[in-house]
This record gives sequence, C-alpha cells and structure tokens, in this order.
Amino acid sequence: MILAVAGVITASEPSWIAPFAGLSPRAFGKLMTQLRREGGDAPGRPWKLSLEDRVLLVAAYWHTNLTLRQLAPLFGVSKSTADRVIDHLGPRLALAPRRRFAKDAVLIVDGTLVSTRDHQVAEQSKNHRYSTNHQVVIDADTRLVVVVGRPLPGNRNDCRAWAESGAQQAVGNTTTIADGGYLGTGLIMPHRRRKGEELPDWKQAHNRSHKRVRARVEHAFARMKTWKILRDCRLRGDGVRHAMHGVARLHNLALTG
Repeated sequence: MILAVAGVITASEPSWIAPFAGLSPRAFGKLMTQLRREGGDAPGRPWKLSLEDRVLLVAAYWHTNLTLRQLAPLFGVSKSTADRVIDHLGPRLALAPRRRFAKDAVLIVDGTLVSTRDHQVAEQSKNHRYSTNHQVVIDADTRLVVVVGRPLPGNRNDCRAWAESGAQQAVGNTTTIADGGYLGTGLIMPHRRRKGEELPDWKQAHNRSHKRVRARVEHAFARMKTWKILRDCRLRGDGVRHAMHGVARLHNLALTG
C-alpha cells in the first residue's frame, strides 16, 4: 500500500497539508514565510526535496508519529534522508521564547509529561512510563504558548521543574497563575483549606475563577498532543526537546490560523 502511493505527498498539493501537518494551508504558508526570513534554506548540500516538502515531512513525523520507515516512502525518499531532514530542520522549527511581556500580561504555567523511549533523558513518572517533564507557559489572553522549558526527567515535580527548566527565568516577574503543585514559588495558586476548616465564600469564589482560567493551559496541552509525537517520542537525545518546541510553534500557528 505504501509503495502504491510513494512520492505523492507534497506541499504543492494543499490537500495533504492539514492531515499530515495539522495546519491549514494558510498557516503552513505563514510558517514558510517565517522560515525563509530566518534563513531556513541556507546554502549547503542540495536536498532532494524542496524546503516546503522537508518542512511538511518534519511536521508529518510529529503529527502522525509514523516510523521513518513508514513515512519516508510517502515522500519518495529513503529512511536515512528523512532522518537527516528531521535532524536538520527540527531545531529550526522551534518556538522562539518571548523575551518581553506587557506590564498587565497574565501567564499560566503547568507541566506536562511526554513519554520518551530514550531512558537517558527520562525517568519513570506518575504515569508509570519513562517520561520527560516539560514546563509550558501560555498567555492567558491569547492562549498562545510563550515559553517552553528544557525537558527534565519525569520524576521531577512541577515546583522543582519550574526553576530547573529555565521557565522561571524566562517569565521573570510577570504575573503567572499555577496549580497547587507550585508551593513556595510565588506564583498565584488556589487558596488551600486547612485541616478541619472551611474556606470562606470569597476564597471559594476566587478558587472557582482560578480554576476556569487555569484550565486554558490544559486545553493547550490537549491541542498540542494532537501531534502524536508528544504521546510516545522515539527520538533520542535532544529530539524530544526539539519536538516539544516545534509542536509549540505549530500549535500557535494553528491557533492563529
């Protein structure tokens, strides 16, 4: 079946983009414009595929999580060529962390676990799988991802991962909302009920409002994990970091259209 359709997937045919990249043709076009401005097709060894098709291949790998043996023939290239394309373009597709935030900006942070085959960068976590912990920060207003921390072993709790991943430094003093797992970080968390006591009505109302707003980061995780690489990452070394940062960028493009 794969051989029968070998080489037919190409970015020049817009109908392939949404099912394989998870982006509309318009959003994919915006991505290509950005990449060219960033020098994405720098001089060097010529590639068999155009830049558009190479970007589509990387996005398709992240979105479908097909093995390279399955994916490469669909683009008419060898497994080794597909591997080189992902190694070359994956880091270039990474989300650039926001450097400045408006004074009235409100951010939301939470950690998400990505199951990873590379046990050198992962540890068994609460989901009983080898995972990495990724601290993700979104803008509460736009719901766009603004910062993704460095991946840490999945047995790190969010409070520790917040500091060690670099996310805390990237956010600085910007107002940031978090759940109850970030004790001692100075972030805005829900009010805690002491044993044997009930929270006053105003604190309960604040917690309900906090929960509604904080749910936006959970929705972001759900959208990001439609790129199936974040459900079971087979990449080694920095591959999981490149995939997470790349998917964050694709998520933002998909959200803005």
